[in-house]
Amino acid sequence: MEGMTSRSVVVERRIAAGQGPVWESLTDLRGMAQVLSGVTSVDVLTAGVFGVGTRWRETRRMFGKEATEEMWVTACEAPERYVVEAESHGTHYISEWQLLADGPTATTVRMTFTGVPSGGVTGLLARLLGGVGARAVSKAVAKDLEDVAAAVEGRRR
Repeated sequence: MEGMTSRSVVVERRIAAGQGPVWESLTDLRGMAQVLSGVTSVDVLTAGVFGVGTRWRETRRMFGKEATEEMWVTACEAPERYVVEAESHGTHYISEWQLLADGPTATTVRMTFTGVPSGGVTGLLARLLGGVGARAVSKAVAKDLEDVAAAVEGRRR
């Protein structure tokens, strides 16, 4: 494992809604494809409420192609933080979502996306999170947060 490093992308956005509605929007897996323009479908694999152990398959359009990844929740502290992990093409992905209350009517959402090589394949990770790839991931996360903001801010009007 020597020489293998993780790479991260951090995106932050202030949303004009309290933590509760933002949390509900971010963790509503069945409604995700209607809220996030980059997600084409979500297949929830576990029953019950969103929490540690929740698993789903998410199909998303990225780099001009559709890709489906299985994801699972490894940490959940509603309504402040959750962590989702996935394994793909020799890389372990960790997405940490933090919802920071900014008064009763605003929430700052910070998403940290990290890729850690889990095998000897580092080429895909380097392409995904190096240079152009990091900008593409950052842009996709920013678009997701823009979509969430539009959904929760629009509810209040």
